[in-house]
Amino acid sequence: MSKTKTVFFCRNCGAQSLKWIGKCPSCGEWNTYDEEIVERDKDQKWNRQAEKRQSKPKLISEIDYNQDLRIDTQNNELNRVLGGGLVPGSLILVGGEPGIGKSTLMLQVALDIKNRKVLYVSGEESEQQIKMRAERISAKSNQCYILTETSTQNIFQQIAEITPDLLIIDSIQTLQTNLIDSSAGSISQIKECAAELQKFAKQSGTPVFLIGHITKDGNLAGPKLLEHMVDTVLQFEGDRNYGYRILRSVKNRFGSTSELGIYEMQGTGLREVSNPSEILLSQRDENLSGTAISATIEGLRPMLIETQALVSSAAYGTPQRSATGFETKRLGMLLAVLEKRHGFRLGVKDVFLNIAGGIRVDDPAIDLAVVCAILSSNEDIAIDPKDCFAAEVGLSGEIRPVNRIEQRIAEADKLGFGRIFISKYNTKGLEKMKFNIEIISVSNVEQVFTKLFG
Repeated sequence: MSKTKTVFFCRNCGAQSLKWIGKCPSCGEWNTYDEEIVERDKDQKWNRQAEKRQSKPKLISEIDYNQDLRIDTQNNELNRVLGGGLVPGSLILVGGEPGIGKSTLMLQVALDIKNRKVLYVSGEESEQQIKMRAERISAKSNQCYILTETSTQNIFQQIAEITPDLLIIDSIQTLQTNLIDSSAGSISQIKECAAELQKFAKQSGTPVFLIGHITKDGNLAGPKLLEHMVDTVLQFEGDRNYGYRILRSVKNRFGSTSELGIYEMQGTGLREVSNPSEILLSQRDENLSGTAISATIEGLRPMLIETQALVSSAAYGTPQRSATGFETKRLGMLLAVLEKRHGFRLGVKDVFLNIAGGIRVDDPAIDLAVVCAILSSNEDIAIDPKDCFAAEVGLSGEIRPVNRIEQRIAEADKLGFGRIFISKYNTKGLEKMKFNIEIISVSNVEQVFTKLFG
C-alpha cells in the first residue's frame, strides 16, 4: 500500500519544507506553515453517486443553459440572498458566531422544502437534540433524513443509498476523511473534505450546504481556499441583545453579493422579516434631538433606518469618536467637513453614533442623515419625525447624488413620511408628481441646516 505524502507550505510566501518550521526562512513570518497533500494514497477510494466522465471542450454557443433550474427553498429571505433560489450542484458555505442560529436556519430549510429528499448530516449534535429543535420549530416533513456522522466515507455510503436532493453538513470542521492522517478541523482535513463534497455536488447536481465556524476575528475558520472552492459564502450575523439576525451574501457566483435577508429569532425558530423598516425604526412618543431617518438600499431592497447621535462636551480632555453600525473613519471625515467647511466647532466635543436595530450600513446615502443627527444633537433641536434623508456628503460640503433615488422616495412615501431631502443633482428626470411626499432638493449642508433649524 502506497503512503500519502505531505509537504508543508508557507501560506504567506509559498515556501516549501519537508517538516513544520516555526519561523519561515523566506519571509520571516511566524506560524505560517500548513500541511498539504502532495501525493494521495491511491489504494483508498470513497464511493461516489455520480459516474466518472470525461469532459470535452464545447463551443459556448452549443452549451445549453436554462434559467428556470433554481430550487425554491420555501424561505423567501434565503431565496433573495441566493439570487432566486438554490442552483443544482452549488456548494454553499454558511458562517456565523456560535449560537447565532445557523443550525436552526438550515434545519428549517430542510423541514420546509417540498417534494425533495433532504439529508441533514450533523457532527456536533445527537439525533435527539435535532429532534427537540425540530419539535420547537413545529415544521413537519416526511422526507428529511438525519445522520449523525463525521466520516466522509460513511456519509457517501449513506448518500448512495438515500440519493438526496439536498445535502446539509453541520459542520465542515467536524468532518474527517481516512485519506489524511490528521485530526478533524485541521487545515488539511477541511480542504480534503470540502474537495470531496465539491466533486460530489458538481458530478451529481445536488446542492450542498456547509455550515462553517468562524474565528475570534469574525472570519471563517479554516484555509482561505475553502471560500474560493465554494460557489456562495453566506454570513449569518446579528446582535443577540436585539434578537434579529442578518443573512448577508459575501460571495455569490449565481447572484448579487449586496442582498440581505433579515430574520427575527423567536422561541419557535427564525421568523422572516419582510418589512425591515419595522425593526429599524424605533417607536417613540416624543421628539428627541439627535435622531434622523435615512432611506438606504441593500441589494434590491429599500429600507428606512434610524440614525442616532449624541454630541456632548469632552469630559476627559481628549474628544471621543465612537460609532456602532457605521464606519468610524467615515464619521471622522464627516465631522471634519462640518468643522472645516461650515464652522461647527465639534473638535472639542465627544460624538457617539448608533444605527438603530443592530444593523451595519455601508451605503453612502446615509451621510446626510448622519450629519443632520449630529447637528440636531449639537443644537439640541429635534428633527421633525416626518423628515427623512437620502444623499451623500462630499469633502467640500456639497450634497452628492445617490443611485436608485426613486426607490428610496417610494419607500419613504409608502411609510407615510412628509418630506425627503435629496441632492439637487438627483432631480433630473425625476417625476415628483407621482409621489405624495414633498421632495426637497439641496446642494450643500448649509441649506439643509437652514430648512431644518431655521
